[in-house]
Amino acid sequence: MNQRIHRALVALGLVMQFGVPTQARSQVGEFAAQAALFNYDSTIPLGVKEAGAQRVGGATVRDITFNALSGADVKAYVIQPGGKGPFPGVLWVHWLGEPETTNRREFLKEAAALASRGIASVLVDAMWAEPDFYGKRNPEHDYDNTIRQVISLRRGMDLLLAQSGVDPGRVAFVGHDYGGMFGMLMAGIDPRAKTYVYVAVVPSLSDWAFFGAQPRSKTEYLRRNAVFELTDYLRQVKNATTLLQFGSRDVYVARASTGVVAAAARTRDRKFYEAGHDMNLPQIVEDRDAWLLKELGVSLVAPEPAVKK
Repeated sequence: MNQRIHRALVALGLVMQFGVPTQARSQVGEFAAQAALFNYDSTIPLGVKEAGAQRVGGATVRDITFNALSGADVKAYVIQPGGKGPFPGVLWVHWLGEPETTNRREFLKEAAALASRGIASVLVDAMWAEPDFYGKRNPEHDYDNTIRQVISLRRGMDLLLAQSGVDPGRVAFVGHDYGGMFGMLMAGIDPRAKTYVYVAVVPSLSDWAFFGAQPRSKTEYLRRNAVFELTDYLRQVKNATTLLQFGSRDVYVARASTGVVAAAARTRDRKFYEAGHDMNLPQIVEDRDAWLLKELGVSLVAPEPAVKK
């Protein structure tokens, strides 16, 4: 075993008195190399720039940009509850769908409502927030863009944990569509979240890779991007819970795909709704918020509003 792989195995607690079986050594070493693709310098300042802020209830919603190490600064909302904390925190990542919600605004109303329960949030723009992202997408750039996007999400998690009073032991991730799928990649190499909610996801980025522009060689594309197979990353998540939400009328997500994701994620709960890919039903929000409150250790009973004298 070369020393680099040996050190990786030691760090993962997989080298014991009698060594590791050859197949396990190979698999762990291979995944350690994949995980290294998403390494970044976490000491680089976040470079937060505030464009404005407003009060919503007792919370503060800040409109900011930050250095996500992905090229141009990334837009985000930071929602800080009232009080001193400690606060649970949620990182939210939007879908690729309707123009008005294909950005950090998709979950804004929901996250602001949860701030009244003492939950801090960061909502980030992903690369697919760019207008006509899929139409302009070049498949030959998917490999590099995937790495940059996952690093950008890790920086979003850095931003969340940098907020005053956020408890690093009570952190969640919520992602819809591409937001959930790129969150799966992050989950496999970044263990900071204790619970995940994936909405309308499929088990492989390749499932959605060929609807538009085609790569020069599909075989070469699949070979190169095989290091991003989502189920490989989901299987690395050991100490976190998972809620999966799917629409029974979703034309993009087959029922068989939901089972593959659930098996790989070791999910605790999988729910289906009479919804399409937009997953825009009040019950979906209610179930998701109840899950977050429970898993983040927040009382399910809302506090009584203060009575003015």
